[in-house]
Amino acid sequence: MTCDELVSVTIVTYNSSRFIGRCLESVLAQKYPRVEVIVVDNASTDGTREILERFRARCRIIYNEVNVGFAAAQNQAIREASGDWILTLNPDMLLLPNFIQALVAAGRLDPRVGTVCGKLLTMRPSLDFPEQPLVDSTGMYFTPMLRHLDRGSQEVEDGHYLHYEYVFGATAAAALYRREMIEDISIDGEFFDSDFFVYREDADVAWRAQLMGWRCLYTPYARAYHVRSVRPGNRRALPPVINMHSVKNRFLMRIKNMTPDLYLRNWFSITLRDLMVIGCCLLREQTSLKAFWFLAKNWKRVWAKRRQIMQRKRVSDDYIASWFRYRPVSIPFTDGKARAFAAAQVAGAAESS
Repeated sequence: MTCDELVSVTIVTYNSSRFIGRCLESVLAQKYPRVEVIVVDNASTDGTREILERFRARCRIIYNEVNVGFAAAQNQAIREASGDWILTLNPDMLLLPNFIQALVAAGRLDPRVGTVCGKLLTMRPSLDFPEQPLVDSTGMYFTPMLRHLDRGSQEVEDGHYLHYEYVFGATAAAALYRREMIEDISIDGEFFDSDFFVYREDADVAWRAQLMGWRCLYTPYARAYHVRSVRPGNRRALPPVINMHSVKNRFLMRIKNMTPDLYLRNWFSITLRDLMVIGCCLLREQTSLKAFWFLAKNWKRVWAKRRQIMQRKRVSDDYIASWFRYRPVSIPFTDGKARAFAAAQVAGAAESS
C-alpha cells in the first residue's frame, strides 16, 4: 500500500470553540501518514483562537481580521495548501481514524473522479451520538426544483449504502477534492465562488464539476460524524443573514450552471419553486429581499462566470439532466478488481494501526 500523495486538510472556523479542538484531534490521529492541516479563522470572538493556539505546532493557523465568509476563507486555505488532494472539513466534524485513507483509496480507482465523499453520520451539538445512529450524508443530489439535498439524510443507519457509487457531489463539510480538478474548474482563480459567502458553495462546485466532466465517488469505508446546523425544515431557527445568503445562492448557482435544455425539461418544477421562494421573501422573510438586490447589482460579473463555465462544458445535456430527479440518483461503480483493491488498502491500514 502506497501513501505517497499529500493530503491537505483545510478548515474554516468562525466562533467554533465548541467543536474545533475535538475535530483537530481526530484529524491529527488519522492513520494516513502524509497529512498537512491548514486552519483559517474568520475573526472568531468566542475563544476559538485560544484553542487554535494549542495546535500551532502541528497545524498552520491563519487569522483573518474580518469574516470573509466560508467560500473565500476556504480558497485562502487551498492557496496555502501543497497537497495532491484537498480535504475540506467543517469544524463540527469528527473523523474515524481511517477516514482519509479510505477517501484517497477510492479516489485512486478512477482518474475521472475529482471528488470523493464518505458516509457521514449524525452527531448532536453536545458531541454525543443518538441512541439510534442516523445518516447525515452519503453524497449530494439535485431535484427538478433545483433543490440540493443530502442523500440518506436522517435515515436510520442499518448497514445500507455499502457500495462504491458515483453521486452528483459531496458536502464540503467533508469532501476530498483532487488538485487537478480544483485547478481545472476554478473560475477567475476561485474554486469556491466567494460571491456565495456561505451556504450552497459546495453544490455550485458539484454542478460545475459535473458540467466539466468530473465525477464524484462515494465510498462506504470512509466514516465520520457531523453536527449539522442547517437542514431542510429548520429555516426559521437560522439567523436572517444565513437565510438571505441561501436565497441569493440558489439563484447564483442557477445563473452560472443551468443549461437551456435543463430548464426546458424542468421549467414547471423550477417556476413553482421560484414562486414559493419569492412569495416567502415578500410575505414573511423580507430580510432576504436583499438577495435580489445583490443579483441585480452584480449581474454582469455573474454572467461573465456563466460564459466561462458554458464554454468549458464537456458533457451532453442528456447526461446532466439524468441527475435531476426527485429521488437520489447514483451509478454503481462496477470495476470489481478496483473495488477489492481499495477495500484491501483500507483494511491494511486498519490492521497496521
